[in-house]
Amino acid sequence: MYTAHPDRYAEMPYRRTGRSGLKLPALSLGLWHNFGPDRPVETQRAILRRAFDLGVTHFDLANNYGPPPGSAESALGEALKADFAPYRDELVISTKAGYLMWPGPYGEWGSRKYLLSSLDQSLSRMGLEYVDIFYSHRPDPKTPLEETMGALHTAVQQGKALYVGVSNYSAEQTREAARILAELGTPLLIHQPRYSMLDRRPETGGLLHALDELQVGSIAYSPLEQGLLTGRYLNGIPQDSRAASDSPFLNSDAVTEELVGKLRALNEIAGSRGQSLAQLALAWVLRQGRVTSALVGASSPQQLEDSVAAIGNLDFGADELARIDKIVQG
Repeated sequence: MYTAHPDRYAEMPYRRTGRSGLKLPALSLGLWHNFGPDRPVETQRAILRRAFDLGVTHFDLANNYGPPPGSAESALGEALKADFAPYRDELVISTKAGYLMWPGPYGEWGSRKYLLSSLDQSLSRMGLEYVDIFYSHRPDPKTPLEETMGALHTAVQQGKALYVGVSNYSAEQTREAARILAELGTPLLIHQPRYSMLDRRPETGGLLHALDELQVGSIAYSPLEQGLLTGRYLNGIPQDSRAASDSPFLNSDAVTEELVGKLRALNEIAGSRGQSLAQLALAWVLRQGRVTSALVGASSPQQLEDSVAAIGNLDFGADELARIDKIVQG
């Protein structure tokens, strides 16, 4: 029987999510591609245990995580039952709905029919009565936003979610979603955007400004840019890397000589800070406290430990930030 480390809250910083009472760890664990039937169960459980022992109290999922879709939630459900049943009230568990889950007209996007059906399925897979955060995973261009936000509100009213969020919404869509939810009486808690040193769209598109204005929290996904910012590509494309595979999320064409040059320059800055490139990338996303939490994946407990070590140095000088901007923006 797993017993959590008694000092699990000693090092991890926790940040208030927007204007809510909910605090999230600076680093959260995303159960995306490393939790499913093609991965050893003991490795999955070891990652989850180590995460919790390090103060990572937030496990982030979506209905389609796996592969196959749904398997990450099922894997977490087994781990919750085996290891974490005594600790449910110390965990923040989130899931999302928006991408394709089953055939036919009711298996994706943002209708009330799909979102609430998907949430019921997610709860069943995880063996939970409620999730802490339920997200609309992407905006639906053909469903009124009032319907999508109304479904999130209903999930809270039904006691199946404590908070609600959105992901991949633009600044204007986020403002409108927040307005609708406020009128319904369920505040928008959090936005989950893609954000990294190499992907500045939340800055350039005004999303971070909108979240500041709305007092809504944020949790950045892909802060390591699909592995590009882990240091694996400093000498080109490793044969066993994501870019060398048939992954739809990163292909070899993206790893140009120019990009490798930028990665090497960023790695030099990381070294001067006593950090790995991955730790630099995570610290950069978390700088100044503007982002509530950064989502990391892990294929082993050791990889997770390396990511968590980033919290040891989250401060940047103005000169460091200027050098990073100059490198990235070319």
